[in-house]
Amino acid sequence: MLATSAELMKDAQEKKYAVPAINTQGGNYDIMRACVDAAEEVGSPMMLAMYVANVHHYGMDGFANLGQFLGKKSSKPVVLHLDHGDTYENCCKAADLGFTSVMLDCSTDSLEENIKKTNAVIEMAHSKGVSVEAEVGELARLDASGTVADNKNLASVEDVKRFTAECQPDMLAVGIGNAHGFYKGDPDIRLDVLEEIRNVTDIPLVLHGSTGMAEDVVKKAIELGMCKINFGTLIRHKYMEFYKEGIDTLDHNAHSWKVAQYACNKLKDVVKDIITLSGSAGRY
Repeated sequence: MLATSAELMKDAQEKKYAVPAINTQGGNYDIMRACVDAAEEVGSPMMLAMYVANVHHYGMDGFANLGQFLGKKSSKPVVLHLDHGDTYENCCKAADLGFTSVMLDCSTDSLEENIKKTNAVIEMAHSKGVSVEAEVGELARLDASGTVADNKNLASVEDVKRFTAECQPDMLAVGIGNAHGFYKGDPDIRLDVLEEIRNVTDIPLVLHGSTGMAEDVVKKAIELGMCKINFGTLIRHKYMEFYKEGIDTLDHNAHSWKVAQYACNKLKDVVKDIITLSGSAGRY
């Protein structure tokens, strides 16, 4: 069944677990099905995310149509989420296509502009019954070696306090030393900053860049108020690993569906591990 992220965040926050959000490479069927099937089998909610930078192959409409098809077949809550939406127009398009949740990432703008733009998206999205995620504190981007490729900015507690006083999204992503990509060594995740942020707002918080974080760090972050944990890098690399494994080992006779099915089924176990880490198994 299709759901909004706001519905799921309330339960996750009250019961101190997180909802897993999986980047689906813009709408890859095998990844999306592995996520929905895994969630169905273990009784978990699931957020299927389309990172706006990966829209080119499948298109927003392709992701939305496939997500609705899979979500409506599931007996567990499935959210269709626009990840790191970069403009008001893209958020509008996603909402009109049937996404049930959108993120506007204006973390590189001034705090004033971030508040102004996010409030505009909130007004639009809530009028359509769509949930909204915002971000304070720009996340780092890591290159292939795990080196920071872009600026990293820990969220200022005072900025979060002001932002949430003037803007009320359904979820808030905060920079606490997390990054997109494979970390080189152990990342310096500032749980002390997270705890301070939790003390100034009760808005459900979001942890991006979970791939490569120590499990105890992720679990502690959930205890401190992270209600949604995002995985993308791990999923895309594992999918390609399993797909190649299928090509190399199956007697597929060039039937691509056999390779795709193999990769999908193998990936399902990875998704179940993420669900276990999030604490969301058996919640629905």
